[in-house]
Formats: sequence, C-alpha cells, structure tokens
Amino acid sequence: MSRIGKKPIPLPKGVKVSIGDALRVEGPKGALTVPVPPGIRVHQKDSTVELTRDGDQYAALHGLTRALAANAVTGVSTGFTRELDIVGIGYRADVKGNIITFTLGYSHPIEFVLPPGVECKIEKQTHLVLSSFDKQLLGQVAANIRALRPPDPYKNKGIRYTGEALRKKVGKAGAGGK
Repeated sequence: MSRIGKKPIPLPKGVKVSIGDALRVEGPKGALTVPVPPGIRVHQKDSTVELTRDGDQYAALHGLTRALAANAVTGVSTGFTRELDIVGIGYRADVKGNIITFTLGYSHPIEFVLPPGVECKIEKQTHLVLSSFDKQLLGQVAANIRALRPPDPYKNKGIRYTGEALRKKVGKAGAGGK
C-alpha cells in the first residue's frame, strides 16, 4: 500500500496545474511536465492535487508519480539548490554567463557549459551553489561537475557535495619486507 501516493499535493499560490496525458505544472520559476503512466489518475480538488491508482499492481508507479509531481510543484514555486565544495591547493572555479571554468590540477582548464534552467553562483572560488526549478536536471548537473574530479580518499582532494562525509584512507605502510 503506497502511503506516499495517497498524500495530497498542496498547490502554493501562483502555481497552475493542467491535467491531460501528462501533468503540466506552471509557476513563477518555470514550467515542468510530469508523465502520468497508465493506471494512475490525477484529480485536482480546490488547491490540492490527488493521485489515485486503478489497482494494486500500480502501487509503485503511484508513489513514483506522486513524488515527481510534488517535486515539480516545489520546483516551480520555490526551486532547489545543490552546493558543491572544491578542495585542493590551486583548485578553483570561475563563472561567466553559463560557462564554468574549472582549474582542477590538470594540464588544462576545464570548461563546463550549464544547461538552460540551471544557474550557478560561486563564493570564494571554491564553493559552488547550483540552483534550478528542475530537481532531476539539477542533480544530474551536480553529479557531472563532481565527476570532473571526484573526491580522492587518500588526499581528500576533489569536488564534493557540501556536507558529504568522506572516509580518509591510510596510504601504504612504507618500504617493507626482507
């Protein structure tokens, strides 16, 4: 029994929902479309959106669709943010328009083009704040940026999410053996 799917989604002021083959959510930050799979029905009551399913075989899709719709409503009304930290001597980032230039210890700078809908602010050249109304796109962009120089467990250098716990490993013991 999906408990998440049964929860109604409250609609904040300024958010409009149109129901068809897909759920279209429009708000002050932008517009998103959520696919509605067969077997799931969407109803709008006053200032809430409720989802129902045709049978128990659609329980997983029920919860998934409700979560995606709730993320779309939150995104177009308040938006989402993701924060990244760059750790390492000489590692830094600069942003010009929608292009972020990273210096990450390679022989060349890396240019990363932000997709439309994602904005980046850089504080102190080592702290990135990504913001967007699309949670999926934001998470993918953050993962792609992190993949440019993943955190190294031996030296603690690289790009990591703010607050990400990193387990430091011990290097080799030294010259050994007889």
